[in-house]
Amino acid sequence: MKVTNLMQILLLGTLTAACTSQAPKDGYLISGTIEGLPDSAYVQLMPVCHEESDPIADTLAIGGKFTFTGKMEEPRAVLLTVKDAYGSRRLMLENAAIEIKGAVVSEDANGTPSYNLDELSVSGSPLTARYDSLMTVRGRMDALFNANQQKHKALLDAIQEAYQAKDQAKVAELRASEAGKQMAEDEMRFFQTVDSVYHQTVMENKDTYWGPLLMISLTSYMNEGMRSWYEELSPAAQASYYGKLVKDELYPTGKIGDQMPGFSVKDASGKEITLQELCQGKKYILIDFWASWCAPCRKEIPNIKNLYARYASKGFEVISISIDKKKADWEKAVKEEQLKWPNFLDETGVAKLYKVRAVPTMYLIDAEGRMVGDNLRGEALAEKLAELFN
Repeated sequence: MKVTNLMQILLLGTLTAACTSQAPKDGYLISGTIEGLPDSAYVQLMPVCHEESDPIADTLAIGGKFTFTGKMEEPRAVLLTVKDAYGSRRLMLENAAIEIKGAVVSEDANGTPSYNLDELSVSGSPLTARYDSLMTVRGRMDALFNANQQKHKALLDAIQEAYQAKDQAKVAELRASEAGKQMAEDEMRFFQTVDSVYHQTVMENKDTYWGPLLMISLTSYMNEGMRSWYEELSPAAQASYYGKLVKDELYPTGKIGDQMPGFSVKDASGKEITLQELCQGKKYILIDFWASWCAPCRKEIPNIKNLYARYASKGFEVISISIDKKKADWEKAVKEEQLKWPNFLDETGVAKLYKVRAVPTMYLIDAEGRMVGDNLRGEALAEKLAELFN
């Protein structure tokens, strides 16, 4: 069984898979029996998070039987999965004798097997029982979504057919119809309901790690609108393992007033230039992560040009860092847009350092490198610069 470096930090002791019927003292033992698994299937424990992650542990299931043993410093949410297959069973990894059993059926999902692992029973884990109970809200929202899809199935099928025929006029006509307007209203109402119900569920658990864990478990990603949810969590919840994960996702480089990471970029000659050097003599600097293929990025450029022309003489600077894979694509876009401020291709991992998950991503900093604004665009950026310079 393999254990990742990450989990060497998270676990006390070593996770092992062993043919044993006794849990280690003060530790846990997961005993599994799953009928329907192929011979020599690898069973994995995957961390519940929004980032791509390696398994916490994996082990070979012989005749559908497997075990995991170890010791936890504190409970962790994991997904029981089969390697190279779809399907999962959530559980809380806690120091207890946990038994997983049931039968699964394999279905073909475009060449990849899919197992109904979510139907497996878990006993001996009170925290898993609570996790399952809290996550029933996700099932209710899924059922509501499916009901809406079924209600508008005929229209959705017609829109899909128009898309496949590349008939954009027909797509627009269908969406503008009375049925299309009703579908749009239902979709908006659905997302408002999801937001309200999920927020209520998180707030009912805001005093412990369950609050931030639910923020992760109920969503595929978190947007800036969920920052207010994080701020409503108790100090203990924010300081928990899952509270820190939520903070890292919502505030990838910190909050307003925090010091931003320093970095170096390479100019056209290959010479490295530091952020500190780029900030010399400037009052406020916009760090703009973009790409030639990013339509929203290029749509924002005229606004940045106008603001640069207005405030450059007062100490405003822009540092554009492209995440393009091909240098030629970046150079072509810079020439087409006639960008006058410093431009760099990210050859030194700045986007990774700043945890950029999508473009455009922008950070406004002062001369000392402290954040004064993040992801300000359009009128919001104009208003902030007017506030700072006027």
